[in-house]
Amino acid sequence: MQIVDFRITRFQFARDRLIGDSQISSNEVQAASLELVGNDGTVGLGFVNSVMSGLPDEAEIARVFALEAWPELEGQIPAVLVHRQLKRRGGNRRKMSLPFEDAIQQAVWDIYAKSMRLPLWKLLGGAKEKVRVYASGLDFHLSDHDFCQIFARAVKDGHTAFKIKVGHPDVERDIHRLDLLKSTVGPESIVMVDANEAWTPKQTLRALDLFRKAGHAIFWVEDPIPRDDVAGLRLLRGGSGTTHLNTGEYLDVTGKRSLIDAGAADIINVGGQITDVMRLGWYAAEKNVELALGNSFLEVGVNLAIALPEVNWLEYSYQNVDHLVNKTFDIRDGYIFPSNEAGHGLTLSEEARKHWRQPSPVGAESSEADVRVGLAKVGAR
Repeated sequence: MQIVDFRITRFQFARDRLIGDSQISSNEVQAASLELVGNDGTVGLGFVNSVMSGLPDEAEIARVFALEAWPELEGQIPAVLVHRQLKRRGGNRRKMSLPFEDAIQQAVWDIYAKSMRLPLWKLLGGAKEKVRVYASGLDFHLSDHDFCQIFARAVKDGHTAFKIKVGHPDVERDIHRLDLLKSTVGPESIVMVDANEAWTPKQTLRALDLFRKAGHAIFWVEDPIPRDDVAGLRLLRGGSGTTHLNTGEYLDVTGKRSLIDAGAADIINVGGQITDVMRLGWYAAEKNVELALGNSFLEVGVNLAIALPEVNWLEYSYQNVDHLVNKTFDIRDGYIFPSNEAGHGLTLSEEARKHWRQPSPVGAESSEADVRVGLAKVGAR
């Protein structure tokens, strides 16, 4: 099979809540699907996701893709592409103008797995049947009422582990949120916190100490300090007691490898970049370092979580994008299960393309109106 065509579909709609952390916030989805088409009609699907900067109109996305990405994909055999190593030097070593990298990896691996008639997790060597999942509220900017609502929903959905956003200038507010979480999900639940680089090393140690004194056992603290403070991360890893240090979300493969080499993390946070994560997974296995699958669009990263024995957790964040695909991954009893269909398990919904496609950017008010109309037409999880 050869890749002979591509399709870009742009989506934009309001979120069901304001999501964010100590540094950013977002109240709408701007994303695009990338479909790579084989000469036998097989389609590989990936997603371009832009949380903060938004996306230009659909024609411009397609133009940039055709210019920067398509020459390396057209006429290629997917099985060859997924294993190809390229020299990247000088001006050739740069990111694309739009965030296509994840989408390309997802779409190429999807079409490759379909050509082999295998689920992607099985093609990647996976032997597990499921992986533990934690509910992440992306809750920093929510009111106390809405904070409790999202985690009460997670409990109802069967989650037993929960991650909240911390890093408020007043640490007492973080403690207050942990108190609310405990009253909502129960004292026996597993709790993680994510500061999104809001603290210094000493502020982190102080916060963790105050959390413990307030009666909160923290399973891991995620990205507490800036990503390039390797000395500080090593200090925290040695001084955080039974709380694990999870970091690396904002770094590329080289940066994550550097953290492993420096002994600067208990757990390395990875996402949905399939080729990159597999390479890092093999390296982490050699070094006996655990990985955690952070947010990946529509949890496509479950394939990686199943394939890599070093991954024990996957993040689910209630980002209300499930209606973009025909079927999502099954989550129950605190676990997420991969699809047994060929490919990565996600297929674009034609109903979603019909009702949620937005070729040109619209203002926030129009986006909110569209979401009210669209939800009446298309079922969301």
